[in-house]
Amino acid sequence: MKIFESMEVAGSALTAHRLWMDSISSNLANINTTRTLDGGPYKRKVPLFAEMLDKTIGGYEDIGGVRVVEIAEDPTPPRLAYQPEHPDADPNGYVSFPNVNLVREMTDMLVASRAYEANLSVVENAKTMWNGALEIIRG
Repeated sequence: MKIFESMEVAGSALTAHRLWMDSISSNLANINTTRTLDGGPYKRKVPLFAEMLDKTIGGYEDIGGVRVVEIAEDPTPPRLAYQPEHPDADPNGYVSFPNVNLVREMTDMLVASRAYEANLSVVENAKTMWNGALEIIRG
């Protein structure tokens, strides 16, 4: 039934956007982390999305939703700041800070939040339609 497919697609998007929000939270929490277990500053995490396709008899149908295939590290170089008194300063006095940009993270958070709300609205509307259909059947 199409109503359940719409809820599955929206549900997969809700999961993906929640994971995106988790990544943003991690990035913001580590915006000043100059030393990690791997060495060097924290690297911004970014989820990579892919569509999920449902297999049908005739091939693939574009109704499966979205999924996160990987949480990748942003390859942008760290930002350097001259702070010779900092314990992680290099011999020239520069500290490598994470490649996390507060404005970018807040913008991404707004986009992810709005997308989450839109998909939640899809689920609520599908539920309302399903309840309406049940009322008609009960008659």
